[in-house]
Amino acid sequence: MAPTPRPDVRRRPKDRKAQIARASAEAFSALGYHAVSMETIASRVGISATALYRHYPSKYDLFRDAVLALGEQLVACTEFADTAQADAETLQMLISAVTDTALANRESGGLYRWEARYLRGDDQATLNSQMRTVNRRIQRSLMAIRPGLTSRQRWILSSSMLSAIGSIVDHHARLPAVHVRAVLAEVATAISKADVGDLPARTTGDVQRRRPRGVDPSKYEALLTESARLFNRKGYRDTTMEEIASAVGMPTSGIYRHFSGKNDILAAIYRRAADRLSAEASSILGAGSDPEDALTGLIDAYVKRSFDHPELAYVYYTERMNMAATDQKVLRNLQRATVESWVRLVTAIRSDWTVGQARFAVHAAMALVIDVGRLVHYDNTAASRVLVAKMLDLTLLGRYRLRATLPAR
Repeated sequence: MAPTPRPDVRRRPKDRKAQIARASAEAFSALGYHAVSMETIASRVGISATALYRHYPSKYDLFRDAVLALGEQLVACTEFADTAQADAETLQMLISAVTDTALANRESGGLYRWEARYLRGDDQATLNSQMRTVNRRIQRSLMAIRPGLTSRQRWILSSSMLSAIGSIVDHHARLPAVHVRAVLAEVATAISKADVGDLPARTTGDVQRRRPRGVDPSKYEALLTESARLFNRKGYRDTTMEEIASAVGMPTSGIYRHFSGKNDILAAIYRRAADRLSAEASSILGAGSDPEDALTGLIDAYVKRSFDHPELAYVYYTERMNMAATDQKVLRNLQRATVESWVRLVTAIRSDWTVGQARFAVHAAMALVIDVGRLVHYDNTAASRVLVAKMLDLTLLGRYRLRATLPAR
């Protein structure tokens, strides 16, 4: 006769490993790599940190497995394309598969999108390989549909499509899944047809190390500029006050005449950028032009500012969790106001979209500015800026808008 189980004995769930993986991915995505501890994850799973260490020897091991598991899901969901006929139908199936995977991992996708920079050596190489696989599967169909594309043009298009779809992890807007799928499919398809044009292979020099022109020479402005540059290149946590002081050419003690600490600098960077963006938008919207002219004016201004100060948008997404909670709330409200001003214009132009769909499209457009900008190394030329602006035209208007070439530097 089998023994009767004791009611006070708790048995380990069969899916414990999966619970840990899900909880760690969501924690790293929501709080950032540095802010998460083994205790944080253990608490989310409902076990002790000691029990968690029986599964993973360190936080980094948890982090690595979480990131690479997300990458592997993208690889798995697109695997059918290896044996399918490369054509427009397969491209649509790829868009649908990636969108479904992104939706299923919306609470943890920020981990792959913004925190993967903390992967080390071979682990980073593994993630890069996963993403190459997904991109090449998309490019195989692009090549069949548009045989005249160069390899670089295909990379820009496939990466832009993934950027638009992946943008759903950057915000918390809500919409029924069927409508999200519809708008992302429409946006990704429009991007796949983009006229990429000819771009220089690569500019020499590292744009992240160039000091932007026109920087106010005052110490306050210099501190904001150099801090943003360092946060972008090294990360907020790994940038020291001494390095900031050295970049500006002042003693470390001098920083405290302007800021109470590094966190105060980060908040000031965001506030300054938001104020300038708001002032720019107010000027364009106040001109009284029709919705399409106003929207394209906002697009051109947003692209130009992003290329003039490429570190700001990237630092916003990667370092905002290092701000105080009150500052984060202010920043979210400012961003929400900016997005809604764009949404009002989009819905005035696109009667086929609801406000919710337009909101997802606007977030996709803003993600494209960052991702395509990085892809072309923020080469601040008219050709690069026009490429990104045209991508936003397709995303928000569904077509190109005739425009004058964006002004050169």
